[in-house]
Amino acid sequence: QVQLVESGGGSVQAGGSLRLSCAASGRSFRSYVMGWFRQAPGKEREFVAAASRGGSSTYYADSVKGRFTISRDNAKNTVYLQMNSLKPDDTAVYYCAAGSTGWTPTPFSATRYDDWGQGTQVTVSS
Repeated sequence: QVQLVESGGGSVQAGGSLRLSCAASGRSFRSYVMGWFRQAPGKEREFVAAASRGGSSTYYADSVKGRFTISRDNAKNTVYLQMNSLKPDDTAVYYCAAGSTGWTPTPFSATRYDDWGQGTQVTVSS
């Protein structure tokens, strides 16, 4: 099990940028696939991005491809989500998640993740 704490959320105007961080506790961070999900009010939680254990493989939702970048620093037990060209539709609570089953063809599935953070709010105004 790993404990996850997100930070970096906030309010920004459309077109702006934010970088989210997710700090993980424990010594086995590099053994986890890491993902970012988000949930807007009244909507279901949706996949945003995922990175393999070493970070060499990534996967993005079509809605954020080309605008968001996931990266990880295993030495710091931290995963990041760089968000550029933000849109009002990106407004949501963003969650990071850790999965222990390894990289799969379906890193976008929430069922692949075992541990979740508490979330950080991102608000994009037009």
